[in-house]
Amino acid sequence: MHELGIAVEVVGAVSARAGKNRVKRVIVQIGALCAVLPDALRFCFDLAAEGTIVQGAKLEILLGPGRARCRACSSELELFRPFGSCPCGGTELDFLTGDELRVCAMELE
Repeated sequence: MHELGIAVEVVGAVSARAGKNRVKRVIVQIGALCAVLPDALRFCFDLAAEGTIVQGAKLEILLGPGRARCRACSSELELFRPFGSCPCGGTELDFLTGDELRVCAMELE
């Protein structure tokens, strides 16, 4: 479960930016192609936040689709998971967007 490591990193980054202020909400953007399970990240976020200024904060997750280009026909297509195939039948895809995971914002008390 790599979501625990991600949650620890998110809590650490947010804590460093918040200083001594308590954090009420954290907004994270997850691309569909980065293979992070939102429910697992929520669970791990609460565990990672225990005993920190982030404890009790709400984690808001924004999910975004991915875009890929087919190597066979060069068409671009939208993906909602880290695998798929092109309408032409091509299965070799180059991911263009959707593999990002970033902290977008946080709300402090």
